[in-house]
Amino acid sequence: MMEATQSVPELVAAAQANAKMQEGRIAEAQVLMGGQNGSDAQVEDLSIATVALELAAVDIFSVFEARMQHHFKRGPFSRKLKSLLLQAGKTDLADRVHQYYLAVNVLKHGTGASYRELLNAPSPLVAVKPVGEAVADEADAPANLIDVTLPGFFDGLTKTILEAHHFLEKK
Repeated sequence: MMEATQSVPELVAAAQANAKMQEGRIAEAQVLMGGQNGSDAQVEDLSIATVALELAAVDIFSVFEARMQHHFKRGPFSRKLKSLLLQAGKTDLADRVHQYYLAVNVLKHGTGASYRELLNAPSPLVAVKPVGEAVADEADAPANLIDVTLPGFFDGLTKTILEAHHFLEKK
């Protein structure tokens, strides 16, 4: 449980440390599997670490939104942040915030408008996986739609959060 007294940068640092641990587990499982179908235990370990990384991404973005919401009267935080960044001429940051918002939204809710937007406008920041016919149950939909194991995904997410946090705190 994250304490309310921690700052956004402190919370991001804790999330980064957790993510590094999960990324290490993922890399180790992938090496052990050697590009082959691994044992049930290896596949399970890879799955557990990947889900933990997905949850860490959702958690840190949600905490960032909750902590920074006070900068806006009401309404959709990420849309308002993107608009404010564009007004300030911070186009690259606005685009990154939007891409990671969409990715986290897909991790939280599965297929939907955010998923379709990412599929229709591919980004180098986020690797979207097509939905297999096997995924029929809505509860299973979020798993594996976004490749959180892509090198740099979590670092990019947290770097973007820190830059946006710094921008909001300065304004």
